[in-house]
Amino acid sequence: MSVKKDYYKKLADTVIKGLTKRHMEGHYCETVEEAKELAMALVTGGSSAAWGGSVTLDEIGILDALRERTDVTVLDRSKATSPEETKKIFHDSLSCDYYFMSSNAITQDGELINIDGTGNRVAALIYGPENVIILAGMNKIVKTVEEGVTRSRDIAASQNCIRLNKNTPCSVTGVCGNCLGDTICDQIVITRASRVPNRIKVILVGEVLGF
Repeated sequence: MSVKKDYYKKLADTVIKGLTKRHMEGHYCETVEEAKELAMALVTGGSSAAWGGSVTLDEIGILDALRERTDVTVLDRSKATSPEETKKIFHDSLSCDYYFMSSNAITQDGELINIDGTGNRVAALIYGPENVIILAGMNKIVKTVEEGVTRSRDIAASQNCIRLNKNTPCSVTGVCGNCLGDTICDQIVITRASRVPNRIKVILVGEVLGF
């Protein structure tokens, strides 16, 4: 095992202890292949699944894996043909069995920090779906909540604004401008614990994923 892999494993063990005391279920996978296999094993047949926007999920192949499941009803936002249909999928997703997302940052002590524009992703994290499955690369780990908020705004949001062609200061400068225009930073949510034990399942992946 390389030094980096060993470091990721030891750090993940620390984060999982933090998640556990906060009533969240933690897992560590060394590769994206292992993470995808575990994520699909957590989804039972006859269930429904949806997701929030995430580069990490795309990189792991979670969305394609869900679409290939003939035993799962997939609420696929990419199939929407109108804003009204997209809105309906967002609402229906709040009562699905499994909701997939990543996290913009996770503290060493197991707290989740997420930033959102529309708010559908953080709404599902907070309440609604029976299970929330979060996949995150080890590059998302930070020491404190404050560092997590900074990471979410300066690193994750800036790159997502560039990806989404948003007209924001950060998409031009790469630095958060604390704007109130075409921003995707409308909601900043800190999850300290899960009210329902193990409803939130976090799969940490020993690779650099997403923003």
